[in-house]
Amino acid sequence: MSAIADNTDGPVEVVKVLFALFPQYNTLDVAGPLEVLNRSLHDAKDKATKGFETQFAGTAAAMTSVQGLTIKADMDYEDANDELEDFDVIIVPGGEGVFDVLKNKSEPLGLLTKFVELQEKNPAKERTLLAIDTGSLILAQQGLLEGLAATTHPDYYTRLETICQEAASRDLSMRTDVMEERYVVNNARFDLGENPDDNPYIVKKTREGANMQHARRKSIARKGSNAWRESRRRESIARRASMPLGGMRVITTGGVTASLDAALYLVGSLVSHESALEVARAMQYSWVKGVTVDAIDV
Repeated sequence: MSAIADNTDGPVEVVKVLFALFPQYNTLDVAGPLEVLNRSLHDAKDKATKGFETQFAGTAAAMTSVQGLTIKADMDYEDANDELEDFDVIIVPGGEGVFDVLKNKSEPLGLLTKFVELQEKNPAKERTLLAIDTGSLILAQQGLLEGLAATTHPDYYTRLETICQEAASRDLSMRTDVMEERYVVNNARFDLGENPDDNPYIVKKTREGANMQHARRKSIARKGSNAWRESRRRESIARRASMPLGGMRVITTGGVTASLDAALYLVGSLVSHESALEVARAMQYSWVKGVTVDAIDV
């Protein structure tokens, strides 16, 4: 199991994160979350209590971004697929290379599908899929956003809607709500209380079948909630298994700086809210909250 903030039953496990790289990824989509996650500590006074361990998978030994930054891959995709069960989080960046991935049907498409299959087979494990910027188009192509809400870079809202609609028609599945947000979280891990409809921190999605309008909407959810502190994080494995993608947490973000916001959300969810606030303070960054869907916003 991944680490969660209120785990008091012995040592907390390090959350293992895999960055799924491809040629011409966007530098900040990788560097931003990497900076945030590497700064996260369970104990702010003890640098040995790191919350995350990060690795890189690539289609080549050295992966070069649109801006010319080269990152050495820790493994190729064949090895990444073999070791996939070891990872708690996969991060997919955006960038110009996204469109080559879609055109060529290349990695990380297969890796992401297998990651979801693992979750559906074992919903007891807490896994997260985070797509930055136009990386959400890759998830959409694989049908991984069906029945969920999502966002992307503002210039690509229409493109995301189109890909999601095509995927839903192809798979005879549910549509995707494309939202204009910094980040959107699906399948969060929080107890909603006895009457979720009365909770002001929830964006409640409803389904009306074919008559539902395909209008993009701005969320009216209240942001910046600390309500998770009052929740006891209870959840039913059976309930999680019945959710889309086996209850996998799926996060999509807007443009490049939104990657920082979503990474801080991950820290708050998997380490602690205090750790996320400390990382933001140390980076002199103002955390802009996104929204969760059918769950409590942190």
